[in-house]
Amino acid sequence: MASKFHLQIITPTRTFLDEEIEMVVLRTVEGDLGILKNHIPLVTPLSIGKLKIVSDGQTREAAVAGGFVHVNGEKTVVITDSAEWPQEIDVNRANEAKQRAEGRIKSRTPEIDAIRAEIALKKALNRLDVAKRK
Repeated sequence: MASKFHLQIITPTRTFLDEEIEMVVLRTVEGDLGILKNHIPLVTPLSIGKLKIVSDGQTREAAVAGGFVHVNGEKTVVITDSAEWPQEIDVNRANEAKQRAEGRIKSRTPEIDAIRAEIALKKALNRLDVAKRK
């Protein structure tokens, strides 16, 4: 059994996860980052992406909508706008969000915020990708 460390994932509405794990893999703005026990201290921003948690030979994935990760000697804390397990994702709602974002991007009208539409599209695609893996 690998060494474990404490991981907390916190969103504005709940504590998504609070447990001892062996490894977490996160998508940062610089690329994927794997964290094991005794990782060097670090604070870095997260991108929209999957979060992979490994513990007791089992791997779980969740969709995360950006945020920050803080690693210190005692624990790792992820603070994010949103975190969802695959079974929590409403696929119909994610598909609708994807279609809305694609429509906004294609319209290219001045009143449409293209950056917000691209972020919404990335979030929807990430949610759909995680949901199909359940």
